Amino acid sequence: MSLDRLEECQRTLGYAFKKIAYLKVALTHSSIKTETVPSNERMEFLGDSVLGAIVSQHLFQQYPDYDEGELSRIKSVVVSAPVLARESQRLRLTRYLFVGKGMSKQEKLPHSLLANAFEAIVAAIFLDRGMAATRKFVLGRLTSHIEAVVRNQHRRNFKSILQHHCQKEFNVTPTYRVVRVQGPDHSKFFEVVAVLGEQDMQSGGGHTKKDAEQKAAEATLRSIQTGEITQKSARV
Repeated sequence: MSLDRLEECQRTLGYAFKKIAYLKVALTHSSIKTETVPSNERMEFLGDSVLGAIVSQHLFQQYPDYDEGELSRIKSVVVSAPVLARESQRLRLTRYLFVGKGMSKQEKLPHSLLANAFEAIVAAIFLDRGMAATRKFVLGRLTSHIEAVVRNQHRRNFKSILQHHCQKEFNVTPTYRVVRVQGPDHSKFFEVVAVLGEQDMQSGGGHTKKDAEQKAAEATLRSIQTGEITQKSARV
């Protein structure tokens, strides 16, 4: 990777590295890893923890009225692969990532790869200048997402929160199935169950299918939060 390309990447990131080698490693995918060329896998590991700590501290300080469950649900969305991949795309990291020939021919890189690249960049900045600089970068990119999720949380958009959480933690998208309908046409009552993989989770009821789905999603989220539902128990 040329120095010019690394300089361009720094301008795109809005961050100038003291040690440019950190950036080079953060942009190096495991598909071209050799004994002398390290990949960004270790940085992904570190970046995931640093990112989680920054977002957790921010949520804790900014939303003192939210309980632990609400903060956890918001965080799980903000640090999810879809959100981090979107930020990688906005930063045009696909222009700078160093990947193997097979992957470089793909029309679109996987979201997981883009999300991991964002985490590796976070780690690179942390190693380069410490937590204060990293916090500035992370919150500069993710504050709008945090605020959007908080608005959804306030509106109790449990389906959206459950979807983001399950995509990140279980690698599955929830679906919903009507299990019971009763009452006259003008006043029907629906019972809906949330489904993860092939497993029925919690159910909820309401006078519209949308309301019932929100109730089912809310109940499922609470079961995940209490540990009643795990990836193993959900068989996903």
